Amino acid sequence: MTAHSHRATASYIPWEKDSVLGVVPGRRWSEGPAYKGGVTRPRVRWSQAPRGARFPKAGSSGTKFTSFCLLALRLEWRPCTMRVFSSLSLPPVHPVWKGPASVPGGTRQSPINIRWRDSVYDPQLQPLGVSYNAEACLYVWNTGYLFQVEFDDSTEGSGISGGPLENHYRLKQFHFHWGAVNEWGSEHTVDDRVYPAELHLVHWNAVKYQNYTDAVTGADGLAVVGVFLKLGARHEELQELVAVLPDIKHKDARAALGPFQPSCLLPACQDYWTYPGSLTTPPLSESVTWIIHKKPIEVAQDQLAAFRSLLFSVPGEEEKMMVNNYRPLQPLMNRKVRSSFQATHEGARL
Repeated sequence: MTAHSHRATASYIPWEKDSVLGVVPGRRWSEGPAYKGGVTRPRVRWSQAPRGARFPKAGSSGTKFTSFCLLALRLEWRPCTMRVFSSLSLPPVHPVWKGPASVPGGTRQSPINIRWRDSVYDPQLQPLGVSYNAEACLYVWNTGYLFQVEFDDSTEGSGISGGPLENHYRLKQFHFHWGAVNEWGSEHTVDDRVYPAELHLVHWNAVKYQNYTDAVTGADGLAVVGVFLKLGARHEELQELVAVLPDIKHKDARAALGPFQPSCLLPACQDYWTYPGSLTTPPLSESVTWIIHKKPIEVAQDQLAAFRSLLFSVPGEEEKMMVNNYRPLQPLMNRKVRSSFQATHEGARL
């Protein structure tokens, strides 16, 4: 590469304070800007920059970097599919939360950014055993933060085993997280890629604990299966659930549902990542074994729009659209992310 000057440019953003424009080794954000708008994210455009390139810093003529090849950022006030901001620049929790913002001294919080190159292939990880009973589906309801499908967990009829799990875990409920637009919404990310939505199937350890409540705060108490949703073909089985969402538009509303087979929401590919983590909503308990499917499922635009038609509010209150109900990324710290598959160069294109 030549040593000519190459600068990062930025269109107007309503900054709250001066900050360094995004100069990154590889695609890693060096310092996230603090900006107004809460969950709104700047759009990132990447361009190659030579060694020794100079990039502007607020209040100075530029900062020189010489140790490695850099990428330059162009920031615009539009959505993006790369979660490159620092979580410190965003509110720690969603404003509708009614619990603690974090676990004091927590070392295994979720969600995280999963990096292909850093995950460790574990040949001992077998496919996850899934056996769900469609008849155990009870109802769907609006929690005021998301919509949730509840299951009868009084018997061993619905659950998972195998994979990274030592015991059988019963299905308690499943729910989704999503964004205001298709460019964001998932809680976990893969190599900084954000999906429009993410499904969580929540299970509890029925061998070690007597009930779900005890398992929430207990060691190895929960197992959550995560599935990314991407825009594509209509998901016919999901449509059965989407069809009842108008009946639960407001907070605390519920509607009958079932029988419903949740395994229809799992991708055909059984490859997954797993890591020790936490719930992503209060009480944020560090009791979760996360199992994140590598492959997403496809859903249609109007199906995602149905998610966004729900409200955080109860009838009579000012209407607040139910969107952006995800938690910011948390630091990986000293945890290991294991994979049931060997990573390939195709990972970044998923």
